[in-house]
This record gives sequence, C-alpha cells and structure tokens, in this order.
Amino acid sequence: MAAVLLSTFLLSACTGPQSVFGAAGREALAIEDLIVVTAVGAACAWFIVTSLLIYAGRVRRHRFAEETAQRFITWGGVVVPTVLLFALLSYAVWSMPATRPWFDRQQADLQIEVTGEQYWWRIRYLNTSGDVAFETANELKLPVDRRIRVSLKANDVIHSFWIPALGGKMDMIPGRTNTLWLEPTRIGSYRGPCAEFCGTSHALMTLTAIVMTMDDFETWRQGRTNKSPTSADAGAAFQRNGCPACHAIDGTDAKGLVGPNLTAFKDRLRLGAGAAANTRDNLFRFIRDAGEFKPGAQMPAFPMIPEGELNAIVDYLAGET
Repeated sequence: MAAVLLSTFLLSACTGPQSVFGAAGREALAIEDLIVVTAVGAACAWFIVTSLLIYAGRVRRHRFAEETAQRFITWGGVVVPTVLLFALLSYAVWSMPATRPWFDRQQADLQIEVTGEQYWWRIRYLNTSGDVAFETANELKLPVDRRIRVSLKANDVIHSFWIPALGGKMDMIPGRTNTLWLEPTRIGSYRGPCAEFCGTSHALMTLTAIVMTMDDFETWRQGRTNKSPTSADAGAAFQRNGCPACHAIDGTDAKGLVGPNLTAFKDRLRLGAGAAANTRDNLFRFIRDAGEFKPGAQMPAFPMIPEGELNAIVDYLAGET
C-alpha cells in the first residue's frame, strides 16, 4: 500500500503545465524520449546485475568452479552492462540534433527576443528585418506548428530560460546572446521558471507560454502591431504619478524602458511574472507595494499616492489598455 501511495505522489509530478513528461514541442518530445529510453536502459542494467548477484549469493548454494565464476563475472558484470551503456550512449548521440535543434535564421517563422531582468521577462517580437515590432512582458504567445527563433539575453545577472513542455533550458548571460529554437505542437498554456538562481525573488520569476492557432496568433499580433492611440484623459492619473518614467504603453506618451511594457495589460493572466493572479485587488496592492508580492523587486513602493488616484490607475490598466 505504501509503495502504491509513493508511486501516486511521484507520478502526479509528471503532469501539468511545467512537466517534461507533458511534451508539447518537438524538442521537448525528443528530450522526453531520451529520458524514457535512458531510464529503461539503466533499469535493465540494474536488474541484470542485481539478479546475478542475488543468484550467486542467495540462490546457488554451491561454489562455482573458477572458470565458471570468471565467465559469470565477465558476462554479467562487464559485457552486458557495457553493451547496454554503449547502446544508450549511441542513442543519446543520435538524438542530439532533435534534443537541441539548430536552423538557419531564414528558416524561422517567427523571431522573438527574450531578456531576463530581476525579476521578470522582457519579450520583444521582431519583424522580418530583425527590428522590434512591439514589446510585452512575462507572457509569451506562440503559434502552433511553427519554427520560432528565440534570442536570449540578460540585463543584470545570469538567468536561465526553460519551458519544460516546449523544450530544453538555456542560460541567459549578460553581454551575450544565446539562441534557442522552439516548435510547439499542441495548443495550450505552459509554465516556465527561471532555472538559474538570480536573487531574492528567483522563485517568483515565471514565464507563461500560450500556444494558439496561427489565425489566432496573427489576430493578436496585428492587434498589438497596429495599437490605436489611447485617449490622454484615460491615463491622466498614470501620467501624473510618474509611471511613464519606467513603463511604456503603446499609443501613448508613456515610453519608459526600465520596467515592463504595460500595453494590453488587462489580457495578462498574472501579475509580476507569476507573483499573483491579475485581479483588481492584487493590482492595487502591487502598485502600492510591489515588495509585498516580490521581495527585492526594483519597483519602489508608492504609499504616497492617494487612494482615489491609485484606483484611477488600476481602472486604466485593467480596462483602457
């Protein structure tokens, strides 16, 4: 009974939006296959060697002849495990092009630049010329069955980009650009953590990848690329309280580059790179004191903003943008 319960707990960790065993990308599927084949091969080697040890020490009551014992050790302890391990190594080498695919830049259907910040993700969608078409943060929207070239950078310390259901991990190093290719194969929402300790709120730095049909993705992309100007009156409180010094909103005079771009903020599922659900109450509290949600966050607290003004900013972000 205990073994069954333990197995249940272990297997429950193999599902969900952040599981390597819920592959939804071609690279992730190759990695999952490699894990399964390696685990099965290692289990076979362990079973064979352990069975021979049990047979020699417990089952057989008489001593082996010296020649028989030598063959027993040679085949059971050397030859069979070596053949199995060599087969596993051969499979791993053969699968390397699939577990870390690499294509020419011109083969990309979509190019994205992701920069790790403390403690959030700056996401820039590039046009065919390699220039920035628009910017967002913390939520990565991707078309299904398309090759996506992701350029990975870091602005402060080393981070690590990893969406287990879509592909393997890769470090983001200040002063260097690494390239990762993703090819989602299943529509859905998938979670990715920062996989390199980066500071106080490292555990609260998560990324959501939303895979959608190509038509839905194009509709979303066109909406972001052709963002219509927002009326000045709607964002008056946002402007008055200095928010544009750090944040940008497309179609407005807010052009800040320090913090996340807040365009279409109402459509985001989470606040602060996964720190809390995107609700009006959480947004109010987050603006008042971001450190309540994310210790060490670069965004300062704003206890001086009157409640009425703060409500106006919340209404603006939750509706107008």
